[in-house]
Amino acid sequence: MPITRLTALVTIIASLTGCSSKETTIDMIITGNTIYQGAEHAAIKGAIGIDQGKIIFIKEKKPSNISAKETINAQDMVIAPGFIDPHTHACSDFSDDNVPNINANYLTQGVSTVFCNVDGGGSINVNDTLSHYKQQGIGTNVALYIGHGAVRKAVMGRTNRAPTENELVSMKNIVDDAMKAGALGLSTGLYYVPGNYATTEEVIALAKVTAKYNGIYDSHIRDESTYSIGLVSAIQEVITIGKQAELPVHVAHIKALGVDVWGESERVINLINEAREMGVNVTADQYPWRASGTSVAGSLLPRKVLAGDKSTYIARVKNEDNWPALKVAMQENLRRRGGAESLLITDLNLPNLRGKTLAEVAIEWNMTPIDAARKIVIDGNARVASFNMSEKDIKAYMQQPWVMTSSDGSPGHPRKYASFSKKYHEFVLDKRWLTTQDFINKSSSLTAKTFGLSNRGELKEGYIADIVIFDPNTFIPKADYIYPEKLSEGVEWMIINGQLAISQGELTGKLAGQAIRQGKNTKVVQ
Repeated sequence: MPITRLTALVTIIASLTGCSSKETTIDMIITGNTIYQGAEHAAIKGAIGIDQGKIIFIKEKKPSNISAKETINAQDMVIAPGFIDPHTHACSDFSDDNVPNINANYLTQGVSTVFCNVDGGGSINVNDTLSHYKQQGIGTNVALYIGHGAVRKAVMGRTNRAPTENELVSMKNIVDDAMKAGALGLSTGLYYVPGNYATTEEVIALAKVTAKYNGIYDSHIRDESTYSIGLVSAIQEVITIGKQAELPVHVAHIKALGVDVWGESERVINLINEAREMGVNVTADQYPWRASGTSVAGSLLPRKVLAGDKSTYIARVKNEDNWPALKVAMQENLRRRGGAESLLITDLNLPNLRGKTLAEVAIEWNMTPIDAARKIVIDGNARVASFNMSEKDIKAYMQQPWVMTSSDGSPGHPRKYASFSKKYHEFVLDKRWLTTQDFINKSSSLTAKTFGLSNRGELKEGYIADIVIFDPNTFIPKADYIYPEKLSEGVEWMIINGQLAISQGELTGKLAGQAIRQGKNTKVVQ
């Protein structure tokens, strides 16, 4: 530590302990009547001191001999740890070096940290990606998984077969390199191509590499409905991977998708609780929407049809000899999801279709819903909101102590802009499924604890100063399924690593985020 910084720290400590009468100036002081420190702590009234990016005190009153360059009087607003979103697709927005990566849609939800490379995707070069984010600057903190699907694709393409012994070794080496570079763990998208082609044994082999570095296994499970092995069996597969690879496991965006499995949340919860009692650390995240976000092809086409590149699977869809059997399979998948009325086209690139259900498009085009879906896929596909969840299941999952808040933010769905604000407004204030304390814990501390972010997720002395201050009366979602890109409102101040990213409700444009490298002890890119 430089001598000047050490001297300043000693001076601050002396001021806090009353050993010095000399006034000390720090970076920021926040005072307020409603400070939630995170975890199971009830709200307190007091003052928070921040200097050099860290919280240096939390006291009932501001020390009289300490002043600040910036003072925030939050009054009755809610002061809480910055929210941590464990399942986002935010990094797809960071590829343009000419556009500042403010990550405004997450900052305005109170999110200070996002996780990327979920669902088995993303770049396999974790080291270079994190270094690039640090170099170009980023508005929120970001951490990365190593995606199984991306690893498999890099080694063996989108082929539907098991890897050879040499291919598996190559995959293990990529995972090993990523974990050394600071990946959170291994993510899979076993519903998607090419992850869907992997056996449980293949995943276990790669998860064991992850376990050597105290990583976590995160999965978009093989089946959230009745597409293949069924919801309960897919949850059991996650637990089996946790047992055999000896690492914590996490179920991404937990749900019961489609009419066939509505009500099965009870069986899933019991299964997970039994596993936890047996020593398998199982957790999950959930976005607070009844509709998932996908595409027409993703929701209706069988996985085997999607093998190969886009031109290959489009050719299969066009093939008239294959069409009768494919049409039957697509019809069954549509029924499973609730029918043509349950698929709402939200694609921002298709203004003529956006806001219409598949049923309405079919009527407009004078054809059956399946024929309309086929035409949409052949013409380039379309993003949809798929209304496939029941309120009973959503509530059952949300109230579990091991379920945290996420967004799964993706284009064309309001969850990218409004998940945390919606959860607070609808499920804390309106329906009262959760208390404010529950909401904050599930949006910050629980996530930090689950993923080993040992110096974030709570407001404690020595912790990194990621802090959200929101107005409890105006923290609301503005995005909806027709206008999914409206920023949430109500976050008055947002502090990222001790710097103001939002001040008095306005984005400052500061790129104060850090690229988090996970390891035995969490550290950031130096």
